[in-house]
Amino acid sequence: MATALKKYQRLEATGLWRPAPGEQRREVIVSLGSSSLTLSDTAGRALAHWSLAAIRRLDRGGPQALFGPGGDAPDTLEIDDDQMIAALERVRRAVARTRPRPGRLRRVVLGAFLAVISLGAVFWLPDAMIARAVAALPDARRAEFGERMLAALARVGGPPCRTAEGLRALDAVQRRLRAGRPGRIVILPGGVVQSASLPGGIMVLDRSVVEDHDDPAVLAGFVLAEDVRRDMRDPLQWLLEDLGAFAALRLMVTGDLSTADLAHHAETVARSAPLPVAPEALLAGFAAAGVPATPYALALDITGESTLALIEADPVAPADARPVLSDFQWVALQGICGG
Repeated sequence: MATALKKYQRLEATGLWRPAPGEQRREVIVSLGSSSLTLSDTAGRALAHWSLAAIRRLDRGGPQALFGPGGDAPDTLEIDDDQMIAALERVRRAVARTRPRPGRLRRVVLGAFLAVISLGAVFWLPDAMIARAVAALPDARRAEFGERMLAALARVGGPPCRTAEGLRALDAVQRRLRAGRPGRIVILPGGVVQSASLPGGIMVLDRSVVEDHDDPAVLAGFVLAEDVRRDMRDPLQWLLEDLGAFAALRLMVTGDLSTADLAHHAETVARSAPLPVAPEALLAGFAAAGVPATPYALALDITGESTLALIEADPVAPADARPVLSDFQWVALQGICGG
């Protein structure tokens, strides 16, 4: 996808964004990034982020193009800028090329292959099959799976929280704590157990992570811990382990997973407690970020008994801490779900 976007770096255009059916359209600034499309108001405040891998065109072509963010999201975006339309179409073609297009003969061959391998999949190295599927899946498909799972979570717990200033604060957290990692952070009003990771670099946090604590260092702890968990277990690997070896085989053969399968795993993510994280790995993250670990440790256990290792070996003294967010950004983030 990076090659497809090389000539369109820093491309901006105006468009008409409709947040939901029946709502009035509003003029927005559309900015094309390396992995996402950012919609901002005329004052430069971010209103929405769309994953480039998941964007769909909703019209049949013409001088004006209508796009949607994919999944079950209700947003639509109308653009009449020829260069922006060409850029988005080029991205869509690049994503489409990652999907197999088997002809009739290929379907017959793959069908026979599937029949033979399916018999052995129950008995022969299902872990190896899952590992192969995880390694072979392109980043664009990972991002699409993550967006489809996020849509499934939103149907249960409500759509992602969003205010213009709150989204800007989330972008600041992403840059401050996850520099170099793909994806984004999303706050949900419910339906998850504090934090979870989805394919494509999407991190989901429950609103309580920002609303129930006074110190943004606590938020930093949840973000750092979740990234350690992502390094421990690839979210795509967890997805395929949950669905089983036959799902991994279908993914290898067809390049896709059903919406029902992704929704099933989204439910698993929503009700699963986070993996335990070794204190040494988490303390290294706090040290690198310049954030004290003690506020997060006390947020997990107000007595400090079960998190004593984080408190006693806290690598950052309060006087040496680097701010996670400004006071204004922190207040904006605490109100991202509307109070």
